[in-house]
Amino acid sequence: MLSEVEILQFINEDKTSTKKRLAKIGERYYEADHDIRSYRMFYFNADGELVEDKKRSNVKISHPFFTELVDQEVQYMLSGEGSFVRSDDRDLQNYLDEYFDDDFKSELNDVLTGTVSKGFDYMYAYKRADDRTGFQHADSIGVVEVREKDTDDKCAYVIYWYVDRIGKENKLIKRIQVWDTKQTTYYVQDQEGELKKDEDEELNPRPHVIYHKEGDEATYYEEYGFIPFFRLDNNRKQFSGLKPIKDLIDDYDMMSCGLSNNLADFDHPLHVVKGFQGDNLDELAVNLKTKKMIGVDPTGDVEIRTVDIPYQARQTKMLEDEKNIYRFGMGFNSAQLGDGNVTNVVIKSRYVLLDLKCNKLEIKLKAFLKNIVNVVLNEINRRYDSDYDFTDVYFDFQREVMTNAQDNAQIELVDAQKKQTEVNTLLSLAGVIDDESIIQNICEVMDLNWHDLKDKINLDDGLASAEMNLELGGADE
Repeated sequence: MLSEVEILQFINEDKTSTKKRLAKIGERYYEADHDIRSYRMFYFNADGELVEDKKRSNVKISHPFFTELVDQEVQYMLSGEGSFVRSDDRDLQNYLDEYFDDDFKSELNDVLTGTVSKGFDYMYAYKRADDRTGFQHADSIGVVEVREKDTDDKCAYVIYWYVDRIGKENKLIKRIQVWDTKQTTYYVQDQEGELKKDEDEELNPRPHVIYHKEGDEATYYEEYGFIPFFRLDNNRKQFSGLKPIKDLIDDYDMMSCGLSNNLADFDHPLHVVKGFQGDNLDELAVNLKTKKMIGVDPTGDVEIRTVDIPYQARQTKMLEDEKNIYRFGMGFNSAQLGDGNVTNVVIKSRYVLLDLKCNKLEIKLKAFLKNIVNVVLNEINRRYDSDYDFTDVYFDFQREVMTNAQDNAQIELVDAQKKQTEVNTLLSLAGVIDDESIIQNICEVMDLNWHDLKDKINLDDGLASAEMNLELGGADE
């Protein structure tokens, strides 16, 4: 059992770790809080001192490419309809649907978002009020894995902390949970003060599972036998999707904000005045703004000059950065221009990089879900006295891609014409092949079940009658 001092020590060490530092950067960029927000400009004054320039324009605009790329990957991964945890056993599928419902998909959406943006994220199991195991997202920033002292492989404890609310004097109230293989201990901390046992919990420490049997007032306890936290990694090194494109996004921010600064600083023309008839320059400025005229001597003159801003170079660099952000971020660029011939082949070609990225994530996701499914199967077997195992389950991720409706209609027409040709060819073989074989082959072409239609077809009345019955049977199907 960890002491309060050890718990705080592990939390503080984890906050300053390289892994969490990089994860926080990814989270910050996903929330459109880029490094450009802290950009400052300096210059050397007349005394040679470096001072901050607070008079020049300093536009700070974040361009959330990373937010779009993360949401693209997550939503594309979960775009298919229905459950992605499948079984050919109808009873087992009904049981699985109770666990992997819309609530689970919502939690998995948060886990995937955190995984791609921060590099890794967690989900944990808990017992729901309806006596079923449920699963909930746990923010990886607040999860600390404590390893055994003699090995780096086995996790002895998981510390999960989060900010519950803001108390008096804007103090953060933290809830801290310490999980082991048998129970969970709850703590509360006021800001960075002393760690105390949470008195709001009636049972502390609390076993993983607490339940009551019908007709029995006694309270029963169970344990999972393992720490019910499941981690999903974005890659082997737990790097976020930001790593290969952060410099490109920063460069785009710099080019775009620099252009905005130039436009703001040089949007007014410069007046070159010769032979001004006045006492000071303030009078000149007032006359230009209000009267739109000034007095000069006979040899004087006023020239209005403008500054040409070199925006073409910045614009070209921004376009190149944008292209590379989507290329190396392996995303779908919806602003990409084509030649106007947007066929299904062209659309699919633009999804190639996103497909590759999702294929890599799917491998990690299936391994992650396998551990969760095993927990569910054990509970199903215990509740329904069954003997299901993981070989009875498979994962089916159907990703939806936008398509060209005209292309789809043309493909359907070609398929219909192909089937018609095949049917006509089979009918032309009447007299060479027996009627039953012809009807069986026609069923294969029309994707009909011969065994289901066999009793409805009377071959004694001839092939034409059988063909009519077949059409009626296909309509019933």
